[in-house]
Amino acid sequence: MEPVILGDGAEKDSPLRYDIRLLGRILGETIRAQEGEAAFDMVERIRQTSIGFHREADETARAELQALLSGLPVGLATTVIRAFGHFSHLANIAEDQHHIRRTRAHALTGAAPREGTLACALGRAYATGVSGKRLQEFLDGAFCSPVLTAHPTEIRRKSSIDREMEIARLLDDRDRIHFTPAELTANRKELRRAVLILWQTSILRGSRLRVLDEVVNGLSHFDHTFLRELPRLYGDLEDELALVEGWEEVTVPSFLRVGSWIGGDRDGNPFVTAEVLREALRLQSAQALNFYLDELHLLGGELSLDERRVTVSDALRALADRSPDHSPHRATEPYRRAIAGMYARLAETARSLDGVEAARHAVGAAPAYATAEELRADLDTVFDSLCANGSASLARGRLRRLRRAVDAFGFHLASIDQRQNSDVHEAVVAELLAVAGAGTDYPATGEDARIALLRAELTGARPLSAPHLGYSERTAGELATLAEAADGRRRYGAQAVRHYIISKTDGVSDILEAAVLLKEVGLLNPREPRLDVDIVPLFETIGDLRRCGDVMDRLFSLPEYRRLLPSRGDTQEVMLGYSDSNKDGGYLTSIWELYKAQTVLIEVFARHGVAMRLFHGRGGSVGRGGGPSYQAILAQPPGAIQGSIRVTEQGEVIAAKYSNAEVGRRNLETLAAATVEATLLAADGRPPPPTAHLTVMETLSERAFAAYRGLVYETDGFERYFRESTVIGEIANLNIGSRPASRKKSTRIEDLRAIPWVFSWAQCRLMLPGWFGFGSAVRAWLADNPDGLATLQAMYRDWPFFRSALSNMDMVLAKSDIAIASRYAELVTDRALGAAIFERLRTEWLASIDAVLAITGQQSLLEGNPLLARSIRNRFPYIDPLHHVQVELLRRLRAGDPDPAVVEGIHLSINGIAAGLRNSG
Repeated sequence: MEPVILGDGAEKDSPLRYDIRLLGRILGETIRAQEGEAAFDMVERIRQTSIGFHREADETARAELQALLSGLPVGLATTVIRAFGHFSHLANIAEDQHHIRRTRAHALTGAAPREGTLACALGRAYATGVSGKRLQEFLDGAFCSPVLTAHPTEIRRKSSIDREMEIARLLDDRDRIHFTPAELTANRKELRRAVLILWQTSILRGSRLRVLDEVVNGLSHFDHTFLRELPRLYGDLEDELALVEGWEEVTVPSFLRVGSWIGGDRDGNPFVTAEVLREALRLQSAQALNFYLDELHLLGGELSLDERRVTVSDALRALADRSPDHSPHRATEPYRRAIAGMYARLAETARSLDGVEAARHAVGAAPAYATAEELRADLDTVFDSLCANGSASLARGRLRRLRRAVDAFGFHLASIDQRQNSDVHEAVVAELLAVAGAGTDYPATGEDARIALLRAELTGARPLSAPHLGYSERTAGELATLAEAADGRRRYGAQAVRHYIISKTDGVSDILEAAVLLKEVGLLNPREPRLDVDIVPLFETIGDLRRCGDVMDRLFSLPEYRRLLPSRGDTQEVMLGYSDSNKDGGYLTSIWELYKAQTVLIEVFARHGVAMRLFHGRGGSVGRGGGPSYQAILAQPPGAIQGSIRVTEQGEVIAAKYSNAEVGRRNLETLAAATVEATLLAADGRPPPPTAHLTVMETLSERAFAAYRGLVYETDGFERYFRESTVIGEIANLNIGSRPASRKKSTRIEDLRAIPWVFSWAQCRLMLPGWFGFGSAVRAWLADNPDGLATLQAMYRDWPFFRSALSNMDMVLAKSDIAIASRYAELVTDRALGAAIFERLRTEWLASIDAVLAITGQQSLLEGNPLLARSIRNRFPYIDPLHHVQVELLRRLRAGDPDPAVVEGIHLSINGIAAGLRNSG
């Protein structure tokens, strides 16, 4: 299966073309050997026909392709799906490797730092007059956190991801090592073996994931990326600052930390329990401690320094003397003895804390570390002794990275956010009050009365709950999970659980209810006063976003709440939901209401003297807030970042960003660099957009909102069209996550989670959540403002927010294909309904493309991003066959075909299409 790479491409892309051809050829050889000549010939015929259509836009070729694919026996259809699906994954690997290759080539030439790197961000800051002192102040107060979630858009099993990582490593070796002919042959054999295993491994899971399976999958990214690359990133940043500032020693606080929802997100997931949270915390801790034990073992092997050759500090000598290592062979090696003692203490820590036995036995018994800070103090002792006695270069290798890892990951590895829906909090508080005999009908109480009641509960230390009273399963479960969170903090440190998120926040009482529940388990103490975790309201719908400023203003005006914030550094976090606001109001209105919400929050927080941290609930696709993170952060309103930000990393995006260590390092650096620029450069006077631009955007949003709501929620039969023209039903049955696809047992779009909503539209190549309504809005506005195109063009040129919005739409529209979408529309059994709705979709799609091109001044989509355009164009011939087979199998399934292979084929096609599109959900 050797692909033809379309388009000329620059010479610098020739290694990418070579890698794709190499992997395609190996895949083809594997298919021929495993499935037979006839299957291979069919795959090749389909591939060549599809390429012919895309190269010549030949409708005869399209008809031939449809004819080939519509009559395939289900077994052969499955082989075709697997072939094109695996090729998409292999192409992704090659592209990632090429990005690494180009980054290294850029560095080797000594060129100026690239946009999105910390070096570039620091250079821009210095160029605008930011002083070293100001930069240090920023770093001292900064907080950046990518937060991993287990949202169900990652279809692949870990076994497949592991093999793909092996292929990536083998490709990387071909770049970095000057192979002999024999070594090159051996490398190719290893590639063949890896591809063979990939082909013979089932992509699909045989059973639905449990929450703890999701925890284990998430932990794999720590082992090969976060634990290793984050300390290196900090080290490089410190070295850069030392070089520029001329400082002898620079210590950057661990402002970039990894968070997780996996094991703590209870919103709509009944399988996240107190027991699951306890085990998730234990698994995370065990991962961190095992890593530290391995690094200590290696460090002890390195630091064989003899005290007859070097001087050591008194503190280091005392540390060595306390060690249980009394071997005469190491009597004159104080560093080794000290590290052996640290290893023994850490091994006991792993045993007592997590029930884990160290892979290598300690030299003797030693007491466990009570906290990660104690371990860090011992590492500091070793570090300081080396630096003070002529061995600073030794201190700045493995030891420096291990010190940073312990500081950044502690004994907890990643903070596990707690999240629950406000409706659940309301029900639990109502039951607690009823059982306690408070004499109030809480569910029937209005907002003002609720606030008064909850304020009273927050002034006293009296608990509402009692262990001897009986509660419903839901209330008992909520209290048990909160108690487990409190216990986890005591066991693993305060960083283990530090955020409590309230989904569906639409009033002050929603926040106070969570506060009362935290008080029940000791995470809020009204007497001190002290709040141990950040209470984070999540504003999701369009209505919630419009009310968020008033809600926070009223909240900060309550002395019972405001007096808690000094214990949180006078900082309040607010989470903004991209997915649900998009499903509620469409892309343009969603991003505009998010922008306005931030602007309002900036003013409210400043007036109350509270620092603001925004948590952006972004998904992988544009319809869920996706798109390039760097540009998205810089497109926020001036003053929105304030040195801290949290961003969700969801579903298949986690593997795409963090499976490869170097790609993961680049994504971590991009997040930090964007935060530096958005904070320091905006603080130095980036002007707000002109009022005229805001007015135009408001009008565009109103019209886009009307168009979107008119289609999705006000068109009779649209729900049926959606259910029958997409794979939503099949996605719901995929074993790709522990959480149900809908919040309730209904088929209503309102109850469907945003993730399968977006995922479904990507599968039929319509990408509706990323553009619908924009064309209508622009057309209507220009009808009222005939000379208004120049204004829209100026907005695109001068306003980062509007430019980012159109850039994302440009990409989404380029990935869409109305001809393929039309084939899915034919699945609607009511032909008249299907034709009528599809015509509306086609008209709006064309209008949106026309609007994007007119405003950006492009002649074609992605004209300004030729690399992405070429990547997408090269993928289409390999994605299109998957769509054609998927439609055919859907038709058979819905006609009643009982063959289980039909369902398997559909699920495999979902995987392949998602791989080809990359950020599909």
